[in-house]
Amino acid sequence: MQHFLIDLLRLTVWLVILVAVFVPLEKLFALRPAKIWRAQAGVDLCWYFINSLLPTAIISLPIALLVRTLQGTDPLGFYSAVAAWPIGLKLMAAFVVNDVGAYWIHRWAHHSPFLWRFHAIHHSPEHLDWLVNTRAHPFDMVLTRLGGLVPVYLLGLGSSTSGGIDPVTAWVMISGTLWSFFIHANVRWRLGPLEWLISTPAFHHWHHTNDEHRNRNFAAIFPWLDRLFGTLYLPAYPPPVYGIDGHMSKTLAGQLIDPLLGPVQPKTLSTE
Repeated sequence: MQHFLIDLLRLTVWLVILVAVFVPLEKLFALRPAKIWRAQAGVDLCWYFINSLLPTAIISLPIALLVRTLQGTDPLGFYSAVAAWPIGLKLMAAFVVNDVGAYWIHRWAHHSPFLWRFHAIHHSPEHLDWLVNTRAHPFDMVLTRLGGLVPVYLLGLGSSTSGGIDPVTAWVMISGTLWSFFIHANVRWRLGPLEWLISTPAFHHWHHTNDEHRNRNFAAIFPWLDRLFGTLYLPAYPPPVYGIDGHMSKTLAGQLIDPLLGPVQPKTLSTE
């Protein structure tokens, strides 16, 4: 119980920092006018706490099993060679490998009707801001994170000498989480040539579009992965519309449970 309360306090402090950073930015540099306390903000705040705690707890078991399985193995001396790499090289390689793995799981979630049930929750908002980043089903988050982390450990970039998350993997996960708040932000910034190297709000907002250009820009960090795999779309103007074609519950319980019961229903069947 004490550890849980400490985690809640830590997350509350982080939330205060995020609010202090992004609320002024979205007011000063808004892509589209929006209220600070919008519809569904309360639900998204609940998702912030749930998804900061639950997916990590779930992931810890399969990662611990994988680490234990890999202990003592060193095929052709590969793991020993990777372990000798400078920390900067290991960190950069882990970022890339994690993003490649997450890219393909993310892309799969858009094309699998079953996985889309869960991933549609994240795409359901019709307006984007930093807090929308937290709206996601835990199952969706667990699958995507495992898709990125498992290859990192299999390639020896994550430590297999002890349980839990090693420092390299921790940096990848923490940095990726913080960056994901930025790329969802309601800001009109364009970063010029850097947009082809690292993800930006302009890049990720097009991932949330609900027009003929949907199902693009799957990478979380490196847009050049989308260029490599043929899914990049980054014009000079912002998306005209966000959201999904189906009905999504407006309650936390509905968003959590409905994907377990069936596919996303057409909007015409909505009673809300």
